[in-house]
Amino acid sequence: MNWRSRSSLFLMEQLIVIAIFAVCACICVNIFIGSFLMANDTRNLNRALAAAKGGAECYKAYGDLKKTAAVLGGSEHSGPVAVVYYDTEWRTCGETEAAYVLRLKELHPESATERNFAFPSLCKLSVEKMSGGEIIGFTIAARRRSSFQRDAVAALNLLPGPGPESGAVTK
Repeated sequence: MNWRSRSSLFLMEQLIVIAIFAVCACICVNIFIGSFLMANDTRNLNRALAAAKGGAECYKAYGDLKKTAAVLGGSEHSGPVAVVYYDTEWRTCGETEAAYVLRLKELHPESATERNFAFPSLCKLSVEKMSGGEIIGFTIAARRRSSFQRDAVAALNLLPGPGPESGAVTK
């Protein structure tokens, strides 16, 4: 009888140890999954920030949604809105396979008389998940330039534009 009670006590001890290891393993797996998801969110936030910075710099350089959309690989939608679609790896794509979208929406001044070259054009830029939810968003201002001013600045290589191969004057 003494042998039987010792073996059952040993079995109970082994079961308790196995249960403790199982609980610890579950906690560790949960921590690893959480860290993987946080790393993925951080990667997407960094790429969204890079896309937003690129969109903001293009809009500041050109002050024009159509040109900005063309440079970024997107398109201009109805009204003063340009969009660029990105897939899960942050490559530009079409709307059907998109996971993220960069939107540039021009904000017009209150009166049409203010819309001249002296006043900046404002644009609301946002990067959103296609499933809903904004990742990053801000408003940017760009000075409006006449076509003559854009050509002159591009000729001096201060803005992306026609290069030496197209016969533009370089300094």
